[in-house]
Amino acid sequence: MTPERISRIEEVLSHRQGNLSIVLENVFDPHNLAAVMRTCDAVGIQEVYAITDCIPLKKKWGYKSSRSANKWVDLRQFSDRDSCLQAVRLKYDLLLGAFIGEGIPSVFASDLTRNMALVFGNEKYGVSDDMRSHCDGFFMIPQMGMIHSLNISVACAVTLYEAMRQKINCGQYDLPGMSALERNEIRQRWSCQTEC
Repeated sequence: MTPERISRIEEVLSHRQGNLSIVLENVFDPHNLAAVMRTCDAVGIQEVYAITDCIPLKKKWGYKSSRSANKWVDLRQFSDRDSCLQAVRLKYDLLLGAFIGEGIPSVFASDLTRNMALVFGNEKYGVSDDMRSHCDGFFMIPQMGMIHSLNISVACAVTLYEAMRQKINCGQYDLPGMSALERNEIRQRWSCQTEC
C-alpha cells in the first residue's frame, strides 16, 4: 500500500464519528440505500442499520450509486425490528425519527451532536407507527413547496450535513470520534480491501 493511501486512511479515520448512525426502515429502492451510504461516508459515519422486515433481504444495494461506499461504511441488515433496535440501543443513547407533523422541531433547531441514531422510513410511508413508538424524539426538514416530502436519500443528506455542521461547530471533528481499538479494526479491514 502506498504512503499516500495510508495517509488517506488515517485522515478519514480521524474524522469518523462513532456517536452518530442511521437506521433505515424498509427502504425499497436499493439505490436509495446506497446513496445514503455514500453520504454517510462523506460526513464520517461508519455504520448504517437497515431493517428489512417488510421487504426481501438484498445482497447488493445499488453499488453504482454508492460509488463503492459499501467498502468504507458498514451495513448492518436486520430482518426483524426488535433485533435491530436492540443492537442500536446498545451503542446509541437516543433514537430520533424523521417525521412531518404538528409541533415537530426543525432539524436545524435539533441538537444532533449527542450520541444518537437517526431513523428514516421508506419511500412511500415514512417511519412506521411501530418504529415511531420506539423513538425518543423527532425532527422534520422544513419545506416551502407543494410536495411535503423529500426523497429518502436527499432527506438523509440534508440531515447529515446539518449534523456535520453542528459537530464541526462544537469541535467534535477535531477529536477522535472512535476508540483506538475501533479505529484499528477498521484500519485493518480497509487495508485488506486496498491490497486484496
